[in-house]
Amino acid sequence: MIPRLQTSDAPRADTAGFFERLVEAGFSGDADAGAATRTVFSTDNSIYQMEPSAVVFPKDVEDIKILMRVLSETRFETMQVVARGGGTGTNGQSLTTGLVVDCSRHMNRILEIDPARRIARVEAGVVKDQLNVALREHGLFFAPELSTSNRATIGGMVSTDACGQGSCLYGKTSNHVLGLRVILSDATDWWSHPLDDASLAEVMARTDRIGQIHRTIDRIARDDGARIAEVFPRLNRYMTGYDLAHIRRDDGRFDLNAILCGSEGTLAVIAEIELNLLPIPEHSALVNIRYADFNAALEDARRLTELNVASVETIDEKVLGLAKGDIVWSGIARFFPDDGEHSTNGINIVEVLADNPAELRLKVEAVTSALQGEAEIRSKGHTIASAAADIESIWNMRKRAVGLLGNVDGPVRPVAFVEDTAVPPANLAAYIREFRALLDGAGLSYGMFGHVDAGVLHVRPALDLTRKDHVPLIREITDAVVALTRKHGGVLWGEHGKGVRSEYVPEFFGDLYPRLQEIKRAFDPANRLNPGKIATPDNEPLMKIDDVPLRGSVDREIGNSIRAAFDNAAYCNGNGACFDFDATSPMCPSYKATRNRIYSPKGRAALMREWLRLLAERGVDPRREAERLGKSGKALGFVRRTFNTLNPANRSDFSHEVREAMDTCLACKACAGQCPVKVSVPAFRSKFLNLYYGRYLRPLKDPLVASIESTLPLMARFGSLYNLLVCSSPGRAVMRLAGLTALPGLASSPLPRLAARMGVEIARPDRIESLPPDQRERVVIFVPDAFTAHFDPSVGVAAIEVARLLDLIPFITPPLTNGKALHVHGYLDRFRKAALKTSGELQRLAATGVPLVGLDPSMTLAFRSEYRELNGVNTSTHVLLPQEWLADVSKLKDMAGVTRSGRQFRLLPHCTERTNAPSSSMQWKTIFNAFGMDLQIANTGCCGMAGTFGHEVRNRDISEKLYGMSWSAEVARSEDMVTMATGYSCRSQVKEVDRRRLPHPLETLSDALKTMRRKVE
Repeated sequence: MIPRLQTSDAPRADTAGFFERLVEAGFSGDADAGAATRTVFSTDNSIYQMEPSAVVFPKDVEDIKILMRVLSETRFETMQVVARGGGTGTNGQSLTTGLVVDCSRHMNRILEIDPARRIARVEAGVVKDQLNVALREHGLFFAPELSTSNRATIGGMVSTDACGQGSCLYGKTSNHVLGLRVILSDATDWWSHPLDDASLAEVMARTDRIGQIHRTIDRIARDDGARIAEVFPRLNRYMTGYDLAHIRRDDGRFDLNAILCGSEGTLAVIAEIELNLLPIPEHSALVNIRYADFNAALEDARRLTELNVASVETIDEKVLGLAKGDIVWSGIARFFPDDGEHSTNGINIVEVLADNPAELRLKVEAVTSALQGEAEIRSKGHTIASAAADIESIWNMRKRAVGLLGNVDGPVRPVAFVEDTAVPPANLAAYIREFRALLDGAGLSYGMFGHVDAGVLHVRPALDLTRKDHVPLIREITDAVVALTRKHGGVLWGEHGKGVRSEYVPEFFGDLYPRLQEIKRAFDPANRLNPGKIATPDNEPLMKIDDVPLRGSVDREIGNSIRAAFDNAAYCNGNGACFDFDATSPMCPSYKATRNRIYSPKGRAALMREWLRLLAERGVDPRREAERLGKSGKALGFVRRTFNTLNPANRSDFSHEVREAMDTCLACKACAGQCPVKVSVPAFRSKFLNLYYGRYLRPLKDPLVASIESTLPLMARFGSLYNLLVCSSPGRAVMRLAGLTALPGLASSPLPRLAARMGVEIARPDRIESLPPDQRERVVIFVPDAFTAHFDPSVGVAAIEVARLLDLIPFITPPLTNGKALHVHGYLDRFRKAALKTSGELQRLAATGVPLVGLDPSMTLAFRSEYRELNGVNTSTHVLLPQEWLADVSKLKDMAGVTRSGRQFRLLPHCTERTNAPSSSMQWKTIFNAFGMDLQIANTGCCGMAGTFGHEVRNRDISEKLYGMSWSAEVARSEDMVTMATGYSCRSQVKEVDRRRLPHPLETLSDALKTMRRKVE
């Protein structure tokens, strides 16, 4: 039994009474100093870890002003404040031991869009892609491109002056900022816009802090202009933050925003942003060029940038290899074909934009013609992508590159600390050769990719920072890279901000660093806003890269063997792909519904990692505890669990906070498929719940849900009584007391009974083997899950009909316990027993050489994932999804046109299917095309039911909210078409919320084949 785990929840001296004072002052947002929140906010996408004292979530600008006023009071004047955006910084920009201000939860409103003036005004927590989705109908977009654009907040983009692919054409965030509404440390509310000389003089005449700020910066611009021109490099990626070189705009106006953009929250809290917008390019194409050598790709990139292209992106062989194992690869593989014996060790992706097709064609021809010249010796070939969906998919692969570098086995993994250097593009190839020599000399592996047109290449050396001999390499490599960038006329921070690397600021700014200190002093004289970053007002030290706590020190306590045993939870690198704002993206539904970062894969992984550390601190190995649980007596275990549940001393157990985060997980496994690092929350969640409920009592619903597969056959005998219970008001009230709701009614006849009436035999190995060879090769065995068999058996009937109409011989397996519900709720011993028995049965059937086909995607895919997590369970049996089976049925090749239909068909796939079997939707599309039916795949997120999740009372609000985010609109617009859903739980949710029944694709195909048969007859 695991022990009670304690964390330090006592308020620090400087925060005592702070929350009460906030409420008293009128703060309407959220505030949290709990261990779970502090743990989740202690990391970002960097190698560092700093636990904040608390986190506040303001609801509006007034809340920020109240916050800053309260912080100005004497008793709170020592509290440090750091604003945080998407939390994906690679250099610890928003990490602090002080107070975190997170605007992403509530301040995410688009306040104004003016298409005529091409201006948008947004709150700081708006996500970049969120804004661009809203702008699309106006033909406009916010230009700076980022690999994290689906979770990067615009406030965070301003704070780091973010940019990425296409910056040579579109510039950086600062190039598109028209105005900033900022709150200073003394609660001053100021809209910063470019000022002409008259307006500047008026502002400088003020006697408050605003006047002081403008006077200071204007003096620096006048007195040090010549020196600024000497020190600041003439790069596309000029030094961000405190940008002295651009205080005066080209039109002569004074622009305070040049100082604020990239200042990383060290000067003010950004509340609102006014942005310049651009027209969406009319036409675009990507030329994808393959190389046998990465250096050849770099050399070619220089010539390609001279061809009037929009951008050139380069990826090395390591990143490319990782991409081939990622969920996105199936959609873009044809653009990067294998070239026989010679592998591709580098690619250039060249983007071409134009206003019309003719111009696009000419620009593409200019690139391809150049490839036929002397560059032909270096390149191995190229492809062209011109369809919008293909272009988006290729860019998505490139965006995922940074996360993919973390998707390797073992503790030695690529980490970010020197990954965004920038040098003049003409020097890049030579610079990279020396950079690679540096890393090769240290014996380190690494991955490289980046924006070669801008002279920026992302490099992540692979280290294990739990190893004490690897920790000093951070200093050694960083110092060497700093010297290397200076040698080649570049900077250490070309894209991702300074953060913990601020110790190098004086070296790069030289004798101008005291001017940065003057600016900091004018804005934040008490050094309370993100102190230690970029500049300090007096002689306080800047942060040093080896003085800030490393994640590796925590991981060292856990140990590599335990880290490896918990499904990448401890290897989450904080890239934040699970914070995707898009409601139609499968990952992560609980975060989308709550906007609470605790309820995300990143949040749950952070909590699991801390839980493992606390266990290690107590000398407890969770694997051994799980073994002991399986051997302990049930009666004694129940007594202990009852005592622990009722004992008040256990109320502060950190395990409760972890469990609360796990409770909102839908176990949809989108993270297991979509997370670049393959963090699998359902896998480590089940291990946690198994141990947690070895110490505490389970809720009443758990044993009811866990036993559903074994009890359904019995319930089917009393179907009328059960249906009365779940369909009547008194019955529903009783079930709600047990924690269950929205329960479906049983079908009048379960599938085994219906199959028997149809003359379908139960599959037995000896019976299959007794068939003549010509019959055996026509056999298909369906593996129905208990839910489809008893609640929606018409799907199974349709499968049988499709098989027979294709001249095949269908069988069904005897009732088998899949065990997924057991796994989801952490009954791991019972799950293991069920899996051993079921896998044995399936293996004996598979040995006959006939295909096994499941009906529900989630249950079928459990054979490929949950089963494979168990040692000793035979996982060689491959149970096919229906579309995988049909894709191999040769008769389908002769169906085209025979059943052609003028009706529209639309498929809403199960989210587990989308993310863990990424080619499955296209297989359905191919099959329907073979039947002469045009199938469209709907772009939807999670329906909210997710197995048993939506049937639990505590989850129902989240479940229905998720349904409303993407499914309800799709179902509503499908009145005039045949809309289908593959997942049983999805169809159950539609029936519960919209009182409609969506057919399974097999039912639609069965109807099509019957129609064809009637026509033939």
